[in-house]
Formats: sequence, structure tokens, C-alpha cells
Amino acid sequence: MKYAALTGISPSVIAELKSGKARTLELNSAHNIITLTETAPGECIFITSVNEEDLSPGDPGIMVDLLVLNIGMKRIEVANPFFFEERERMSARIKVQFRGTTIARDVEGRKWGDPTKVEIIRSACYRAG
Repeated sequence: MKYAALTGISPSVIAELKSGKARTLELNSAHNIITLTETAPGECIFITSVNEEDLSPGDPGIMVDLLVLNIGMKRIEVANPFFFEERERMSARIKVQFRGTTIARDVEGRKWGDPTKVEIIRSACYRAG
């Protein structure tokens, strides 16, 4: 079974998720937002610290349950005496809870604009909780 993969996530964030508490993350990278457009709350997601272009079979990561997903635009205004600039930035806020550690078996979605998906090696031992 293929799972959405969020890549380039900080190892400290992954360590925090492993504590077992549900946490909210804000993602700004375009490739992760594109991947999240094809997911829904209730699904499992693979999270790894490996960058998208370096992700390959055998790379470690964690599986999390996607509890909440919100993709939206944020307006940023910058003003100084010489100009006023207004920008919009897309971001995704997700609430996830740790399910277990795993390893990627196969990776797909390497083209720009395609969601990153992985097939994983199922764990033989799961965390109770």
C-alpha cells in the first residue's frame, strides 16, 4: 500500500512526535503541501528527515495518523518608508500522532507537482498506546 510522504522534516520534530503526544506542524515547503492535497484526516502518513530528492528505498522514517489537515493562504505585509509590499504564502497545518517507526520500500512521485508516495516495510512490533 502507498502512503503519502512528508520529507525534509527536522529530526528534532520527529523525536518530539515519537513521545506519543499529538502535535501540530506547520509546513511551508511546496512539495509537502502538494503531497498533502491528496490526503485526508484519518489516513496514515510517512514522515522522514531525508530531503525529497534524496529519498530512496531503505530510508528510515515514522508513520503517523493524520488527525487534522488545514491548507490555507497567509497574507504578509511589509512596509517601510519607501514601499509597501503585500505577499501571500501558502501553508499547511496538520495535527499528527505517532504510530510507529518504519522503512521506505519503494518511492514514487519524483516529478515536480506530483505528490510523494512511498511503500513501506510493515513493522512486526507496534507501540502500545
